[in-house]
Amino acid sequence: MTDRLIKEIIKGQEIVTSTADTTVSDAASLMRANHIGAVIVVENGRLAGIFTERDALFRVVAEGRDVKTTRLADVMTRNPQTIKPDQKFSFALQMMYGGKFRHVPVVEDGRPVGIISARDALGPELEAFVYELLRQEQVENILA
Repeated sequence: MTDRLIKEIIKGQEIVTSTADTTVSDAASLMRANHIGAVIVVENGRLAGIFTERDALFRVVAEGRDVKTTRLADVMTRNPQTIKPDQKFSFALQMMYGGKFRHVPVVEDGRPVGIISARDALGPELEAFVYELLRQEQVENILA
């Protein structure tokens, strides 16, 4: 399996952050302007949470909240799973698949340095990952 390190994927990435006091409307505008599906929420330079498209849909729209007054602090995912820059991308893929989420903040010493998304897998890792999932499923079927 092609196994790039996270730091290779985020090299040159401009991290987009916001504060917990930011409104959902402002965060959505920031995400649209940067063509991203998630924004990292920071407090004093440290990771506080993540706000994703799914958070906007499930915690804001589905609950009928006002996007102009709802703050990220009320709808973000607090204490998200994170990954370190020196870890392998395959680990991030397994984390996203197992946790059923699409974005993983990359953190070093509690400070966000990037973000990995499922979109980053649109390459050799995706093919290898799907192959491995199918192989595991076959092994389970044989052993059952």
